[in-house]
Amino acid sequence: MVTSKDAYRDYLSKEKNYSLLTLRAYLDDVAAFEQFIQQDDAGATLEEVNYSQVRSWIVQLVEAGIANTSVNRKVSSLKSFYKFLLKSRQIEINPLQKHKSLKTEKKVQIPFSEKELKDVIDFNEFPDDFEGLRNRLIIELFYATGIRRAELIGLKMGSYDSGNRTLKVLGKRNKERMLPVLDSTTVLIADYLAKRQGLVHAVDADMLIVTGAGKKISESFVYRLINSYFSVVSGKVKTSPHVLRHTFATHLLNNGADLNSVKELLGHASLSSTQIYTHSSLAELKKVYKDAHPRNRDDS
Repeated sequence: MVTSKDAYRDYLSKEKNYSLLTLRAYLDDVAAFEQFIQQDDAGATLEEVNYSQVRSWIVQLVEAGIANTSVNRKVSSLKSFYKFLLKSRQIEINPLQKHKSLKTEKKVQIPFSEKELKDVIDFNEFPDDFEGLRNRLIIELFYATGIRRAELIGLKMGSYDSGNRTLKVLGKRNKERMLPVLDSTTVLIADYLAKRQGLVHAVDADMLIVTGAGKKISESFVYRLINSYFSVVSGKVKTSPHVLRHTFATHLLNNGADLNSVKELLGHASLSSTQIYTHSSLAELKKVYKDAHPRNRDDS
C-alpha cells in the first residue's frame, strides 16, 4: 500500500525535481513532526492533524533553542506536505493555511569590494600550473557569472561553448540557463583546459573542474579554496562562495544593471529573491548621493 509519505516523496522527486539533499530534508522534517504527534497518541496520523498540534511542535522546537530561521524551514516542509495532501484530495482542510512564520532578523550580506576582488584575481600571483589556473578559474567563474557553488561543481566538459562564449548551467530544480562568458574568462578557460589535458588520468573525465587527481571537486574543497584566498585580503567574517555570488549581483547593480537582468543571470525564479541584493546597491547609491549633492558640501 502506498502511503501519503511515499506519494509525497515521488511528488518531490519526479514532479518538483528536488535534489536528493533537499528531498531528504523535507521528508526528515515531516517524519520528525509525525514522531512528535505520536508521542502522546501512538495512533495519531498526519492526515488528521490540527493546527494546535503544529503549534505545540513549534513551541517545543523554540524551547529546545532552535533558531527561528530553522523552525521556519521545518514548518515550510510541513506546509509543502499538507499542500500536497490537499491537492491530492487526501485531506479537506490544510491545518497550516493560516500559519504565519516566526519573525527573523534579516541579515544583509556584505559583498567584497572591487578592490578586494582585484587584490585576489589581478594582483595575486597564481602559479602557472594546473592547480594555479584551476583555482583562478574557480574564483573567476564565481565573480564573472554569479554561479552557485553546486552549479560550478556540476559543470561538464560540454557545458562550455567556446564558439558562442556561453556556459550552460544546470540550476535548482534542474532548470537550465545560458550564461555569457567574459573575454578574460574565455582566455582563462582555454589556458586551464590546455593544462587539464596534461593530467595523467581523469577519473571524472566528463567534469569540467577537477582535482589534480582528476576527480570531481567537492563543496568543502570549493569553500576552503575561496576562504583561503579571500581571508587574506578581507576582514569580513564571511568569505564564502556565496559571498562571491552576492558580490557579482551587487557590483552589477551598482554599475547600472537592471534588476530583471540580474535575476535572469542568477537563475532566480522571482524578483523577490533578487531584491535582497539591492540593499548593498542602495548603500552605494546613498554614498554617491551624499558625496555629490551640493547641499551636503561644506563650501565655507
